[in-house]
Amino acid sequence: MKIFNKILIANRGEIAVRIMRTAKEMGIKTVAVYSAVDKDSLHVQKADEAWCIGQQELSETYLNIDKIIEVASHAGCDAIHPGYGFLAENPKFVEACEKAGITFIGPGTQPIQLMGNKIQARKFAKELGVPITDGITGSPKQLLKNAHTIPLPILVKAAAGGGGKGMRIVHHLDDLEQVLEATSREAKNYFGDGSIYIEQYIEEPRHIEFQVIGDNFGNVVHLFERECTIQRRYQKIIEESPSPTLTPEIRKEMGEAAVAIAKKTGYNSAGTVEFLVDKNLRFYFLEMNTRIQVEHPVTEMVTGVDLIAEQISVAAGNKLSLKQKDLFQRGHAIECRIYAEDPENDFMPSPGTMTYYRQPKGENIRVDSGIEKAVTIHSFFDPMISKMVVWGATRKEAIENSIGALEDYVIHGIRTNISYLSEVLQHKAFIKNQISTKFCDEHSNELLKAIKEAHKQVPGELPVLVMTLHALNLSQFSKAGNIWEQIGYWRHQIVLSFSDNEETTSVRLVYRNGKEYTFTMGKEEYQIILMDADKNSIQVSFNGKSYTAYLSADSKGIHYITVDGATFKYKRNDILDSSEVAASAGSSDNGNNLFAPMPGKVIKINVKEGEEVKRGAILLVVEAMKMENNIVAASNSIVEKINVAEGEMVDTDKQLVLLGNTKK
Repeated sequence: MKIFNKILIANRGEIAVRIMRTAKEMGIKTVAVYSAVDKDSLHVQKADEAWCIGQQELSETYLNIDKIIEVASHAGCDAIHPGYGFLAENPKFVEACEKAGITFIGPGTQPIQLMGNKIQARKFAKELGVPITDGITGSPKQLLKNAHTIPLPILVKAAAGGGGKGMRIVHHLDDLEQVLEATSREAKNYFGDGSIYIEQYIEEPRHIEFQVIGDNFGNVVHLFERECTIQRRYQKIIEESPSPTLTPEIRKEMGEAAVAIAKKTGYNSAGTVEFLVDKNLRFYFLEMNTRIQVEHPVTEMVTGVDLIAEQISVAAGNKLSLKQKDLFQRGHAIECRIYAEDPENDFMPSPGTMTYYRQPKGENIRVDSGIEKAVTIHSFFDPMISKMVVWGATRKEAIENSIGALEDYVIHGIRTNISYLSEVLQHKAFIKNQISTKFCDEHSNELLKAIKEAHKQVPGELPVLVMTLHALNLSQFSKAGNIWEQIGYWRHQIVLSFSDNEETTSVRLVYRNGKEYTFTMGKEEYQIILMDADKNSIQVSFNGKSYTAYLSADSKGIHYITVDGATFKYKRNDILDSSEVAASAGSSDNGNNLFAPMPGKVIKINVKEGEEVKRGAILLVVEAMKMENNIVAASNSIVEKINVAEGEMVDTDKQLVLLGNTKK
């Protein structure tokens, strides 16, 4: 068997770590590249060598073909694995590898160019007899002129896009012009190609994709399907395999269509053929991703195949070791994507510094992540933190196991979608497979309400009791000593004070007998038993039930506690200084003093100083974590001052625009 000696991973985060794991098992040395902000990242630590290729701009680092090729050559690499995203589907990168005499672990330029452009790919699939939806291409002006020929709603897509980026639905033709402009700009920014096209949007669609892999000898197989219907903003958040939707007959038909497409392109690596499936189980070709997918572990869990190992082996010149007749699905696997985002704030990305990080562990639980401990999540990159994949003998078991694993997944200091994912898995419609790609939109309010109800299932007094108990026993696992020594004074009566957004609570210790404690809050008295504790966790018995809680605090004195998967946030009043937690960025002064919603980059300014604007007008656009955020006027106003320029990096404390009242 042919094998590489050393490969460079032209990526970062969890996929870089994932590739390194398989490479190590295969006896291959690895080289990491990283931007300065990633110098302490896990993929840098896990590699045999690591080379810094710039500061933070993607164009200077992970998208810099010349630098990456230069590092690979100097490091003596005989191959480069691109992972997904960044340069994974860039034919110029493949050509640069070939010119340097370095093997690109992925398909050749022909399938990338053909299938990487959605317009060409649709035409190609149609010629093969694979069903497609009706659509038209052209310049934004031509699309605007001819859009009336397609029934509403219309899906606007980046021709060279992927991963849900550059996609928008238009329900009214009056909105199309602005959407075409934004989509084209976003496509140019992310993919280097501003081409767009429009097509009819299938109502109540399911998104189902087939994993394929081929070699250089004309062999292609599929490894069955993944149901990717649960999405928000066209970004998959839960995937599962097998699909609970497909019949054996439709599965066979779709698999054969996927293989036919891959074979006709001469496909020689791991890739994914994606379909939309309507309520009558009619399927339509959507696109082909010519790379390893984010959700590939779902397939690995049910087929037992290491797709990265096969991908590397094929690139090294070996024949595919897989035969279609030998492949089958075993059990059921579900993947949950863990994002740094706030579901209660329209899934706005939530960069920041974690105060605690704990991954679930156990049999049939796999977490692919780019971190192992609490770190800072930067706004320069995609907000995905990790992928949690759980296997079960049946779909019911996989769902139950996934819910339990999410309860054990604890992240403090930033907002995440963990609770949201848990509520999706528990929703009756999901359990009954009565879903479409609009599931999150249709059930968002219901899911957010369920998160709040889940918090109410934890006894209201328990979080502050547990925090008090943990604080009193801090000396057991902290060099700081007894909590009262840390404060710097003693009290005859121990009282701790906590406040959240709604009220302040004082907890008084009135009695202690070994591990048994009695506290009072107001006129009520509570007994609680300490069972075990360490720096960030505590086990207690309360009202005859055992609880495990996880605790942490940030540098501003905000304390976090997670009980039964529900996370609470409190301020410690008795030991904090007078400084308040920095308010989240937003508007003040009646909405006239505008700030960025998160750290990011100003990519467009639509107004000038002295200009009158109407309520809802888009003043400027800030890009953060691969998402455009419109900064809008809250009322009819005059632009008094613009404090930023296009291309400028801004933080949440940077005033962007100052608006004044219109003349009366």
